Amino acid sequence: MTNKTKSEDELSGSEQPFVQHLIELRDRLVKACIAIAVVAIGLSFYPGPGQLYDLLAAPLVATLPAGATMIATSVVAPFFVPIQVLLMVALLIALPVVLYQAWAFIAPGLYSHEKKLVLPLVISSTILFFVGVAFSYFFVFGKVFAFIQSFAPKSITAAPDIEAYLSFVMSMFLAFGLAFEVPIVVIVLAMMGIVSIEKLKNFRGYFIVLAFVIAAIVTPPDLVSQLALAIPMCILYEIGIFAARFFVNNQNLDEQEDKSEATS
Repeated sequence: MTNKTKSEDELSGSEQPFVQHLIELRDRLVKACIAIAVVAIGLSFYPGPGQLYDLLAAPLVATLPAGATMIATSVVAPFFVPIQVLLMVALLIALPVVLYQAWAFIAPGLYSHEKKLVLPLVISSTILFFVGVAFSYFFVFGKVFAFIQSFAPKSITAAPDIEAYLSFVMSMFLAFGLAFEVPIVVIVLAMMGIVSIEKLKNFRGYFIVLAFVIAAIVTPPDLVSQLALAIPMCILYEIGIFAARFFVNNQNLDEQEDKSEATS
């Protein structure tokens, strides 16, 4: 075999896996998009975009004065805003399928002990994100809107814009969803050896201050929402330290078993 043939074989051998990875990535993305589209089509029939927005707006509407309603300041807002809500809900419902496609794409490149770590973290992070979204919708929104409306002068009739409300809801969902990922971040930092358990404990006081600063930045300027975000973050930080100790101990045991198997 000539040197030219060898180089061509090596080149084709190095390119082919890369092309295969791109094809697999494309297939995974297509499957994820199909899952979102199927859920969106189903939601468009039942309960429908308008009903989904009414459900999303229920915590605010419940605190408005009698006879007050939300308004649309844009001509196309009554059509596009419910569609955006429908797509957001479809993404949340199809999120397990989307994450599974991401997991199926990266799993072949992981070692067995990494798979044992990544899969539980993916599942738990998804659950925690949903818990954060549910916590903001079922608990925080009602308290915050009632608190804000209590300060409104009687000479003012509240008529929130539907686009502004959607933007507010999405930002709050994202803020609380990410805030509830604190235990996952703590566990990953500890297991990667970036921060030790003792340093995490010593950082507890700084994290409390940091949690209240973040809450003051990402939430509305009221005490209720700030406390509703900061206090769970502090509690979840403690849970993360406890869970990190458990995962680190298991990781050390796995490493010892691997060393003993390698020497035997």
